[in-house]
Amino acid sequence: MDREELLRLVETLRRDKDIDKEIVFQGIEAALMSAARKHFAHREGITIEIDRSTGELVAKEGDRRIDPAELGRISAQTAKQVMIQKIREAERNAIYDDFVKRKGTIVTGTVQRFEGPNIVANLGKVEALLPKSEQIVDEAYHPGDRVRAMLLDVKKVSQRVKLVLSRSHPDFVKKLFELEVPEIAEKVIEIKAIAREAGYRTKIAVLSQDAHVDCVGACVGVRGSRIKNIVDELVGEKIDIIRWDDAPEALIPNTLKPAEIVGIMLSPETHQATVVVPNDQLSLAIGKRGQNVRLASKLTSWDIDILTEEELSQKEIATEEDSSPEQTPSGNDQEELATSAPDND
Repeated sequence: MDREELLRLVETLRRDKDIDKEIVFQGIEAALMSAARKHFAHREGITIEIDRSTGELVAKEGDRRIDPAELGRISAQTAKQVMIQKIREAERNAIYDDFVKRKGTIVTGTVQRFEGPNIVANLGKVEALLPKSEQIVDEAYHPGDRVRAMLLDVKKVSQRVKLVLSRSHPDFVKKLFELEVPEIAEKVIEIKAIAREAGYRTKIAVLSQDAHVDCVGACVGVRGSRIKNIVDELVGEKIDIIRWDDAPEALIPNTLKPAEIVGIMLSPETHQATVVVPNDQLSLAIGKRGQNVRLASKLTSWDIDILTEEELSQKEIATEEDSSPEQTPSGNDQEELATSAPDND
């Protein structure tokens, strides 16, 4: 490899693979040093350097320069193999450094192929895995389809970088809101909590830091434009936007809407809340398969129990009966008890 070819290789790797030039030069020098040690096993003090501007190779044994041709064909092959390995490591590190900074953000790729139920997506420089467990229920893709997901994990595995995507993680919805609602990205509106059952329903609690900004209205958008974009991305998943309140007696009823609440009792010691609803609101408050109350519990971190007004009345009556004092024996009964009592004398 002549000087111009070497410099072209370094520049190509920098441009196409985003590998720093110095890393490539150091890799080549290390490869040549490895070859030199094998070829000149009986010699010591051999050094090899590459001029960064001219590409000239300078090999020395002490102060004496060595003709690179002396390394021989076998040593050159060894140098090539080590150089390829070093360049691959540098490429892997460059990809890792690029994507690890983007962990937790939304990325866009193209469905490349399927590995069982898992999807392999092409992100341009590298492939990423969207496992079945991180997909939205009943969502279908075909090769060539565009896919948006949150970059869940980035790690080095052997000689490659493994990227794991997620569309089912609650933070995926959070990131979508940050993209669609400028007030969230600008920290005017804060997302306080989020609970999700992917593919079915998400509850997200928001709080405005500006009294002039309606946090719920901003998230919905004009004629629902902002929330519609998010729902479309989530293939119709229902989203409840809830106004956050630090007081649980106000927050918990908000999380159970659209069900009407007529009363709430809190037990801070056990973090349990008993919510009372009209008889005809029970199924609405609980939700399909208990989903509404389950998500409300996750969002508020309170164990929520829902009772109807009728159930509460029956419970109160039963409690009163259990706590009523036992009947005191009549005078005649007391005399009989005294007569029947054994004489201890």
